Amino acid sequence: MVAGIRTPSPLNESTKSEHNRHLPSLETAMAGTYKQLDAIRVKLEKHFKDMQDIEFTIQEGRLWMLQCRVGKRTGTAALNMAMDMLGEKLIDEKTAVTRLTPDQLDELLHPIVDPKAEKETAPVAGGLPAGPGGACGQIVFTANDAVEWTRQGKVVLLLREETNPEDVEGMRAAEGILTARGGMTSHAALVARGWGKCCIVGCAALHIDLHAKTLTIAGRTYREGDWFTLNGTRGNVYAGKLPMVSSTENPRFVEFMHIVDKYRTIGVRTNADTPEDAQKARDFGAEGIGLFRTEHMFYGKHSEQPLFILRKMIISRTEQERRAVLAELYPFVKKDIKDTLAVMDGLPVTVRLLDPPLHEFVPKAAEERAKLASALGITVNEIANRAEALHESNPMMGHRGVRLGVTYPEITEMQVRAIFESAVELTAEGKKVLPEIMVPVVCAKNELDHQRGIVDRVYAEVCKKYNVRKIDYLYGTMIEIPRAALTSDKIAESAEFFSFGTNDLTQMSFGFSRDDIGGFVPDYLKLKLLPADPFQVLDQEGVGQLVRMSIEKGRSTRPKLKVGICGEHGGEPSSVAFCYRVGMNYVSCSPFRVPIARLAAAQAALADGKSAQKAPGSAKKAAPKKTRKAVKKASPRKRT
Repeated sequence: MVAGIRTPSPLNESTKSEHNRHLPSLETAMAGTYKQLDAIRVKLEKHFKDMQDIEFTIQEGRLWMLQCRVGKRTGTAALNMAMDMLGEKLIDEKTAVTRLTPDQLDELLHPIVDPKAEKETAPVAGGLPAGPGGACGQIVFTANDAVEWTRQGKVVLLLREETNPEDVEGMRAAEGILTARGGMTSHAALVARGWGKCCIVGCAALHIDLHAKTLTIAGRTYREGDWFTLNGTRGNVYAGKLPMVSSTENPRFVEFMHIVDKYRTIGVRTNADTPEDAQKARDFGAEGIGLFRTEHMFYGKHSEQPLFILRKMIISRTEQERRAVLAELYPFVKKDIKDTLAVMDGLPVTVRLLDPPLHEFVPKAAEERAKLASALGITVNEIANRAEALHESNPMMGHRGVRLGVTYPEITEMQVRAIFESAVELTAEGKKVLPEIMVPVVCAKNELDHQRGIVDRVYAEVCKKYNVRKIDYLYGTMIEIPRAALTSDKIAESAEFFSFGTNDLTQMSFGFSRDDIGGFVPDYLKLKLLPADPFQVLDQEGVGQLVRMSIEKGRSTRPKLKVGICGEHGGEPSSVAFCYRVGMNYVSCSPFRVPIARLAAAQAALADGKSAQKAPGSAKKAAPKKTRKAVKKASPRKRT
């Protein structure tokens, strides 16, 4: 049993499953002893106010208790136990919030099988629930096939008699794992739980023919490529494609997160660049967008046309040429910004002005260069010469961010106009928009003042065009350069908010290129020269000292300065706790990390004993501040 190659008898009748239904349970075989054991279990649980892992033995009919400890559990089990015990008044809400770790909550973010569809569908087999959530895919029988089918864009479930270390890549590629043999400590179960991947093991009803690539269950044969659905939480196997639902639709998850938010004192926003990502983040409880990257419209889906226009702008030789091309680009930028602001109706959206070096967008392929040359009426050699002129030895510290706006103010103009016009048009449509213009890569107050001159001019032009007196917005910066952190008191004279870009701040503080750390950081971690990868876990000793100092200096100038973080650290639990301690108003992270950040923030407040105290400006609903400029028509109705 310890090796996971034997199936133990079940404790009671209610926990019997397909693989052990033929075995007698302790409840029926030794009814008196079972009743005594159950009474002790209840007493221990009430005493320790938590689920206990208890060890016992029965010798000559007598029950002996050996030891007990707090029992391990999956994320789903942790949620159910916390909510059950809260309902039984065994624990209070604050304790319930601490019962799930951020890693366990991460498990819960996996899709689950739609309960309605599952209720109407009979399982074809069952096994041990070894990995959380649900999974649906086409069945394959070898690890190599799982990898190959996934490369082809297919979603697969890996079915094996049992797994071994050679199957790991196939297990990683598969959406879910199903094995005919093995217990809760088998290879498949341990690996899947470690990854938080849907997995069912010990499903004895499976009969796999590797040569014919078929699966037989209760006399019915299924072939490679047939669709199956797994419920890794309950251990049920279904033939066919059952619908999945998001964890946000799980009533217990929703109720738990509602309780979490009662004790959280800092806001949680998201890093999102599309309306789809913004909506997903709202579903996960995001209270705004802390980082909208304008350049991301030039990557991924539907980016071909705007990217081509951007390349024309980059290769342009004069301001007149650039302005003509920027006019072509403007509708795309405005649509992207407007659609995202619309999704976040009533919540703040921090729009970062164009940040990356322009040379990143210059095409390298000969075919793309020829197409660009034809559109501009120049030779391919001229394209090559312009690309060479844009080349930088250290582009991450080169001509990017605010420096682009200083050299090419028309680029700033175009983006700011898109923000203001989107805000006015959406307000006229009855939506509440709260844009925040963020200038990146700033190292001096004068840079912010220079760009503010452009912003003010465009603001006046848009107000005149639409016949409005004021537009509601904030103007601020990203703190990502050590000098900016050191001179934050000066920068706060011009900035209404700070957002810490800790990816670049970490890079410049350590002198580590975040794109090239793979060559040496693994050795640093192995040799314990560093406690963790500083790009994953915020370095509180060094980078954190800059962050803390920057906040203190900034608020010495502007006491109600809004402060947040938008680097990858915004969704890492220990980093979120640090952000709480230094008095940030919010953290911002990717959509799927939003619930984790919410939980980490609540647990940090509870650990500090200040869960009822709000950080400056951290109201749960994004109410306009006095520093905001309200949007008003020439003859406005009163706005609330």
